Amino acid sequence: MKVVVVSGIWPPDVGGPASHAPALATALLEAGHEVEVVTTADRRPAPRPYPVRWVPRGRPAPLRHLAVVRAVRRAARDADRVYATTMVRRSALGAALARRPLIVKLVADEAYERERRTGRFTGSLEEFQLVRGGPRARILRATRTGALRRASRIAVPSSYLRAIALGWGLDPTRVSVVPNPAPEVTAHPTRDEARAALGVDGRVLVAAGRLTAQKALDGALAALARVPDVRLLVLGDGPERSRLEARAAALGVGERTRFLGQGSRDDVIALFRAAYAALVTSAWENLPHTLLEALAAGAPVIATSVGGIPEVVEDGRNGLLVPPGDIDALVAAIHRILGDDELRASLAASAAASVEALAEPRILRRIVQTIVADQG
Repeated sequence: MKVVVVSGIWPPDVGGPASHAPALATALLEAGHEVEVVTTADRRPAPRPYPVRWVPRGRPAPLRHLAVVRAVRRAARDADRVYATTMVRRSALGAALARRPLIVKLVADEAYERERRTGRFTGSLEEFQLVRGGPRARILRATRTGALRRASRIAVPSSYLRAIALGWGLDPTRVSVVPNPAPEVTAHPTRDEARAALGVDGRVLVAAGRLTAQKALDGALAALARVPDVRLLVLGDGPERSRLEARAAALGVGERTRFLGQGSRDDVIALFRAAYAALVTSAWENLPHTLLEALAAGAPVIATSVGGIPEVVEDGRNGLLVPPGDIDALVAAIHRILGDDELRASLAASAAASVEALAEPRILRRIVQTIVADQG
């Protein structure tokens, strides 16, 4: 069987789809299937054991979207399935033009995210489901749902997102919860090795992921300004990076904040190994890969209680939960972890065990079986 894997981001980008898509492609190859990838990128991706069709991200949006549809259609012509991790509308159109079944990994409400990015809506994801919105929002919702109805199977990483997706009128028998996988980290550096490689000592907080408004790193910077004698390392890139660097300087924490830029998944794990605590300060979320990577690496986690995060993080056992946007609560949680060695050690000791059931090989096998068994 040949599967076309579609992902909006790809290594060296950091983010959930950039971790999941290559891992799934490798799992498909190891199971004896053919793979071809369609993605967007700032530059030509590094060679892989399978073809990677890429569309330059710098193209104007309408031309880029059209190019993705054409790339999906061309790749799907001699394939059996199209599996989309993002770019669902374009994947659905490309798969339809090629007359091939579509399987979707649904990670967000794209209509909501687009309205948030443009400032047309400022409320929560749950609130967005209850408002009619303007013509643009209604078009985004209609095309989102239409594309998803084209899919024969939809996998969502959390019960939270499944409940929201069913509110769009999707067939419940086609929508199933398949959690994001937690990576295996046995071969990665020790804490001391990771800290030495990064050139850090003392108390260090870390964050990783694509730098977008969703990740709400302004809150982390505002909290850092109120917690002395601690540094923040940020791994990843994205449209918010320049603004966040300027914000760090304005808050007087520029010298205590290092923006490390792009990195591999190994770099992400090493970063979490070096941390006193990992911060996941998202304003809205589903179930972020970086959260699972941090826990698998044994890092104490401070995370906002949004989306599917509380399905994995149990406050006081494998991490601390704070309300989104509550800087006072975030500062208190940071002080609590930094000032209580026993708590920090307990959270670290429980972290990896709490995601053992989500081990990557197990979850990937489940996804591969779903793709192969799907009848379209």
